[in-house]
Amino acid sequence: MSAPENLLKRIEFLRNKMTVVALEKGFTNLESVAISQELDRLLNLYESIKRNEANQ
Repeated sequence: MSAPENLLKRIEFLRNKMTVVALEKGFTNLESVAISQELDRLLNLYESIKRNEANQ
């Protein structure tokens, strides 16, 4: 499995986890925010990888 595919799996996992945590604990809960920040970081990384692949 390629790095982008692994990254997409992790992104999907975090999306699901963030939804569960946010609904249980609230959207402003520290855990929800931390998951959201990690998800943002991974989404930016994925976008960067795809952009670099397109430019090659």
